Amino acid sequence: MDDLYREVIIDHYQNPRFRGELDPHDYSYHDDNPVCGDHIRIDLRVDENDVVTEALFSGDGCSISQASADLLMEKVTGLPLDEVRQVGKQDILDLLGIELGPVRLKCALLSLKVLKGGVYGLEEVESLDELAAS
Repeated sequence: MDDLYREVIIDHYQNPRFRGELDPHDYSYHDDNPVCGDHIRIDLRVDENDVVTEALFSGDGCSISQASADLLMEKVTGLPLDEVRQVGKQDILDLLGIELGPVRLKCALLSLKVLKGGVYGLEEVESLDELAAS
């Protein structure tokens, strides 16, 4: 089963479906993982009912960080912001479907940190260490 998930990760890394930037956007945030240098920006557009109508990411980094961002954008497109705010660490792990060590876990969770930075605001964002521990 791990091989199937590895193929999904490689596919989303090599052929991202949600890569780009939105201008204008309703929410945008960017951050990086200082341990490895991965960088992600996420832009969201929402409709009058606060439902995400478009979600794109940009940036660069390892296959795990980039695939995680692409899979996360796919997951949140069409969700109300209230549901987007409830997305957590386990959702990312379920999307990736493989066991990750501590360093790779931080790569995978960078997109979640950036998403939460956009929809909550900077003051509410947990560090990658806090996300990984939760």
